[in-house]
Amino acid sequence: MGIDSESDTAASIQIGPTTLGMVRIYLEGDGIDLPLDFEPEEAEEIAEELRAAAAAARKIAKKKR
Repeated sequence: MGIDSESDTAASIQIGPTTLGMVRIYLEGDGIDLPLDFEPEEAEEIAEELRAAAAAARKIAKKKR
């Protein structure tokens, strides 16, 4: 499966701080239990990448209308 492939897999995501000052992204789903811890600076980089991907997705969706 690639980044551009559709999937029927469902998962939930939780994001929050840990007691050690990290940012945890926690993924849970069918057969998935994945805690990912990041330094705050790394989490900010991920947030920037999410914003950029959302902007690109909006442009793609707008072209398809």
